[in-house]
Amino acid sequence: MHSLDSLLSLMPGTNKTYLGWLKEVPGQSSPESFLKVVERLEYIRALKLQVDTHGIHPNRLRQLSKIGSRYEPRSFRRFNDPKKYAILVAYLLDLIQDLTDQAFEIHDRQIMSLLSKGRKAQEEIQKQNGKSINEKVVHFASMGDALIKARNEGIDPFVALEAVMPWDKLVASVEEAKSLARPVDYDYLDLLEKKFYTLRKYTPTFLKSLEFRSTRSAESLMRAVDIIRDMNESGKRKVPEGAPLEFVSNRWQRHVYDDDGSINRHYYEMAVLTELRNYIRSGDVSIVGSRQHKDFDEYLVSREDWEQIKPSHVPLAVDTSVEAYLEERMESLRKRLDWLSSNVEALESVNLESGKLHIDRLEKDVPDEARDFSVSLYELLPRIKLTDLLMDVARWTGFHEQFVHASTNRMPNEEETIVVMATLMAMGTNVGLTKMAESTPGVSYRQLANVAQWRLYEDAMNKAQAVLVNFHHRLALSSYWGDGTTSSSDGMRVPIGVSALHADANPHYGHGKGATIYRFVSDQFSSFYTKVINTNARDAVHVIDGLLHHETDLIIEEHYTDTAGYTDQVFGLTHLLGFRFAPRLRDLSDSKLFTFGKPTDFPKLETLLRGQVNAKVIRDNFDDVLRLAYSIREGTVSASPMMGKLGSYARQNRLATALPWGTS
Repeated sequence: MHSLDSLLSLMPGTNKTYLGWLKEVPGQSSPESFLKVVERLEYIRALKLQVDTHGIHPNRLRQLSKIGSRYEPRSFRRFNDPKKYAILVAYLLDLIQDLTDQAFEIHDRQIMSLLSKGRKAQEEIQKQNGKSINEKVVHFASMGDALIKARNEGIDPFVALEAVMPWDKLVASVEEAKSLARPVDYDYLDLLEKKFYTLRKYTPTFLKSLEFRSTRSAESLMRAVDIIRDMNESGKRKVPEGAPLEFVSNRWQRHVYDDDGSINRHYYEMAVLTELRNYIRSGDVSIVGSRQHKDFDEYLVSREDWEQIKPSHVPLAVDTSVEAYLEERMESLRKRLDWLSSNVEALESVNLESGKLHIDRLEKDVPDEARDFSVSLYELLPRIKLTDLLMDVARWTGFHEQFVHASTNRMPNEEETIVVMATLMAMGTNVGLTKMAESTPGVSYRQLANVAQWRLYEDAMNKAQAVLVNFHHRLALSSYWGDGTTSSSDGMRVPIGVSALHADANPHYGHGKGATIYRFVSDQFSSFYTKVINTNARDAVHVIDGLLHHETDLIIEEHYTDTAGYTDQVFGLTHLLGFRFAPRLRDLSDSKLFTFGKPTDFPKLETLLRGQVNAKVIRDNFDDVLRLAYSIREGTVSASPMMGKLGSYARQNRLATALPWGTS
């Protein structure tokens, strides 16, 4: 208990407590940030917390942790010991997982940065040497012409060459060409060796502080990790003979060996660190103590519980018998292919050219008259203050009642409601709490900050949003646009001017860092689910979360996304969960289509059907596919980490193949 009390004391030579120090978040991805994260992680580990959480629901522990993250040290000092220690321990247990995940995330981004710098360095070399390289190409072409002419006319080739270029200049040109030459495979990995020392600022600590466990497919990689650890601890410089290389991709193998056949320490270690990151992302390697990178099986309903649940109590949209499932899928696909084969020539805006399916672009179908009428309707709306509108909506819907205090569970009274609305406006319009306090008589910054900390937390915001969506859904006017059974989702890039770990650079969006707000909108134009996601993560990873975890009364049956919201695994999982998935695919003509039978069974479509469904893969993994879908449906795990693992890297989890169709 003394060690927990010490968390509330000041750190020597500073004006912050140990607890305040532990709560600090890394400002950016860097070796220095990694070391700071691990320092805090090791500090908590040194407390040697021994807590038996058996019998305590994980959500209760999570709730206590969220409360603990909001309390300042002075608040803890006022609590009695049982309350103080319970909240502190719950928070620290949760913080261990967060810090472990932050440590890996920094490593993940460092590897991404390493590879990105290699690509940029190669592009820069190409840009700088473009003129010289073109000159050498012209010289080579001229010399080639001279040699061809010499052979055809029986001329001495050396005489022919010197007629094009004096011998000394030819020799100098060849030497210059050698200096400009890049590897035959035109890879950029040969440019990374100097970057090795940047990684070494933190990677020995990375391998020492985190414990990894692996599936059988990653055993050789784990042996390599142990070798690197031993080299770090012993100070050895040379990679020992017999070091495992099975995990090294062909791309890295060209650089791992030196000219004398020995293993290059720098490239071997970079290959190990890169492959370790890839294996963790795909789920073949797990991190002990992590929340996001646990063993894949730990996320799901236990096999013992699953055996008790199935087959009669599985709330999925498919038959739990694999043979019945396959029979239904085969028949459904056959009927659709028969219909398409019979009607493909008569379909408007659809044609088959060069063995590819082409669909004409949809043109604008909103009449100008409708747009003009919409503008005139908006002009009829009264001009009122945003504050008055917000208060009116609160009185109509009661959405403000969802902002209950995270600690006391008390709804805001009339006076507190005004502060809640002011805080919502400050944060929603990006005015900020300071300026809002200055412009709002009777409301102080302290009041606004208190509301932001204790009332505007994620759960409360989601519940308040659900109240608004449900009220809008029940209005008769909303039914003119739709019945609330279809929806779409898309991401919106938001630039972030400050340095933050979760602010990413993405060339697709131009320069600068930012985050993506992924938003779900119903056919009644209400936004019913919103999530801030990693800019470099594919939108599709988060589609299932929005369909399952919104708290509104909407019953979504069909969902639309753009190409970024699509993967084969999303198709498979939405079908199992009872949703119709209808993405708008940009590269549909390049997609590979599959059938259970032979493509020759459908002569008109044979050029499109380039693959055959592997029913054996489905049979072998069907039970695990159902367990995954059930775990996501029941909230044992959210879909986004599972979809991220299933869709990442070449060594995909075995379920990734079976989930969509069992294609091969």
